[in-house]
Amino acid sequence: MSVINEWFGNHIYITYLLIFIFMSYVYNKVFRTRKLPILKTALIYVLMAIGSIMLLGFQLVGLPIVLCLTVAISLMFLVRIRYFFEKRSGNRPT
Repeated sequence: MSVINEWFGNHIYITYLLIFIFMSYVYNKVFRTRKLPILKTALIYVLMAIGSIMLLGFQLVGLPIVLCLTVAISLMFLVRIRYFFEKRSGNRPT
């Protein structure tokens, strides 16, 4: 596990980009309920960029931020697959 954290520590820009992309994906799939005006959307992404810097700091001191975001996205993907199969079989829960 430390090999992965060491790689992320050596490639800071890639790590920051991964954190920002993963956070953006989670925001768009979970928290965005409706389309916002362009300035509000831009403000949200600026705040996510600042939050990504903070999470990058946590990643650099040893917390597995990228791996946790990867697990979260994987679980979201599994839920999507489940909903797909339930919809296909006609037993979608309400």
